[in-house]
Amino acid sequence: MGYLGGFAVTFRQRGKKQRVTKEYAKDEGGKRDKPVRLHGRHVLNRYEDGMEKCIGCELCAGVCPAKCIYVRGADNDPADPVSPGERYGFVYEINYLRCIHCDLCVEACPTEAITESKLFEFSFTNRQDAIYTKAELVVGDDGLPQQLPWEDWTDLATVAKNSSAWVRATAPGGSADYVGKVGWSGELGFGVKDPELGQTAPSAAPAAVDHGHGGGH
Repeated sequence: MGYLGGFAVTFRQRGKKQRVTKEYAKDEGGKRDKPVRLHGRHVLNRYEDGMEKCIGCELCAGVCPAKCIYVRGADNDPADPVSPGERYGFVYEINYLRCIHCDLCVEACPTEAITESKLFEFSFTNRQDAIYTKAELVVGDDGLPQQLPWEDWTDLATVAKNSSAWVRATAPGGSADYVGKVGWSGELGFGVKDPELGQTAPSAAPAAVDHGHGGGH
């Protein structure tokens, strides 16, 4: 275009109504409400008693179309188990430079160990920070996700609401009896979530076990 062409663009804009750049999340009432099924960054859940839900089966890694999940399982120490099963997730990593937030990992997980939160505002200054490790993904003793320096938690109350974001709507085993019925087991989170048709629901647990929801812990 050259210098003269650049000046021509500038002069053509003179007298026109100028567009104003708005400050994100502060103008026009702040951020929009997040959809119930918004797919944000993942969390690894724990049962109400603190035991980890991940059993290191690697199904989430196998189903991931972006190949962003790496899992390595290990045998539980009978004297000090990490999870209720025979194995647990010894290594768990998610590369957010690859993740497309398709939620297939959530559908594949047989124990509802991995879910996606509503937290989507996070950025990195180096590539290593984009690879979340198990220590960063597992919820803490208070049930809250680990808050990392590059994550925007300014609207924690909104992020906290329905923190698991997506809830499986049919039985993992595909039983017609559970089609359209929400089912999940109790978990630590922003307040312990009440179980429904899952591993710890007292009235529905036997039926849920028969249809592939897993046993007690």
